[in-house]
Order: sequence, then structure tokens, then C-alpha cells
Amino acid sequence: MPKSKRSKLVSLTKVDKKTRKHKSEMMDKVKENADKWKYCWLFEVGAMRNAHLKTVRNLWKDSARIFYSRASLMAKALGTTPEEEHRMGIHKLAQQVQGQVGLLFTDTEPQEVIEWFADFSQPDFARAGNVATRTVILPAGPVMRVHSDPPEPFPHNEEPQLRRLGLTTTMNRGVPTLTSPHKLCEKGKVLTAEQAQLLKLIGEKMVTFRVGLIARWEAGSGEVIQLDGPRMTTQQGEHGEAEDENDAMSD
Repeated sequence: MPKSKRSKLVSLTKVDKKTRKHKSEMMDKVKENADKWKYCWLFEVGAMRNAHLKTVRNLWKDSARIFYSRASLMAKALGTTPEEEHRMGIHKLAQQVQGQVGLLFTDTEPQEVIEWFADFSQPDFARAGNVATRTVILPAGPVMRVHSDPPEPFPHNEEPQLRRLGLTTTMNRGVPTLTSPHKLCEKGKVLTAEQAQLLKLIGEKMVTFRVGLIARWEAGSGEVIQLDGPRMTTQQGEHGEAEDENDAMSD
């Protein structure tokens, strides 16, 4: 009997070898950019979304290089001790490369960088595990898509899905309808998967993608300058959406 084309053996040693090579290449790229640019910024992300981070990359592609990869690899590339540091003083920044953070290398002057990121934000839909930032109550009557302009009711064929997600709807002239108000979520409480999906269906965005600057290293002096302000907190449900390392490596 011939072997199935789907039955293929993959050598783990080959996978490991490729992984080691890839990690080495990523670390080399970090070092190359540390040599090239005047500033290295350490940043964190609130409400991580790959699409929005790629938007930031595209907007800065002509004047910066961004890395958002495994923190331990980025820190190792920079060097976490005075003896191991790749550039003078950069170990003070490398020691802070922990958790969901990234690096931005640029020659753009610090005040311009600070102002740009202070102004940049992208609203998005919450996920299961996020904390509701406001209470949302659906009024009695047709269930509306608030993101439409003007808002429009859900079509009849989506009524079964609305019921599966927890809405007690009835059909009124072919329109999914609530006979009484329904509290979809309450401010300060963790969202369930069903609540998050309903918020997305009606078009209610509850989180905001932001990039928070933590510190910067300056090539000219070797100094690391800490930025004032509270650190972002990564909510439950925001972990795990880091880009794969091919995307995480800068151009």
C-alpha cells in the first residue's frame, strides 16, 4: 500500500537548526541597527494588534527600524551587562527589555518621537479577558449595528447567532428584536467570549491600541533616559498576539 502524501516525517534536528539560525539572524539585525542609529527606544504596546503595529512600521519605514520579537533575544543582542553590551551604556536599556516590549531605532529627535506616539492611537474591539471600560445596555427594540452609518438592524439570518451569544431575541417583521433592555457588559468587569463577540458584532470598540515609550538610549553619550508616566498594563486576553518572528524582524 503506498504511503499517504500527508504522512511525512520531519526531523526535529533540522527544525532546531533552522530556529537557531533564525534567532542568530534576528540578533545580528538588532546589533546592526544599534550601530546605525542615534537612538534606541524601548516601547510597550497597549491592546496589541498586529495590523496596527504594521501601520506604525509603515509610517516609520523611511526613518526608523522596529523590532517586536522575543524579549530575551533582543536583550541578549544588546547585551545586559557592561561586559556584554554591544554599544556603550546600552546594557542599561537591555536590562529593561522584559515582557511584551519592542525596540525602535531612529535618528529622529526625541521630542518629535514623543509627540508622534502621544498622538497615535487606534480604537479596536475588546477580546475575551479584557476589562469592560464602560457599561453597554442594548435598548428594547431591533438589535442595531451601531457601526453602520446610519445604524441598521441585524438581518433575520443572524438571529440564531445572537441567541447563541446570550440575547433573548424574537423576530418582529423579520428583524431580531429585544422585548426588554439587555445589559451586554458592565464597566470594570472581565468580558466573556460571548460578550466580546457581541460587542464586535454591534460595532462597539472598547480598547485602544497605543505605543507607550519607556526609555531611550543615546549613542552619542551612552546615556539611558527614562520617560515619566505610568506603565501600560497588559490585560488578560492581550497576551500571545506577538507577530511571528519573520514579521517581528525589521526590514
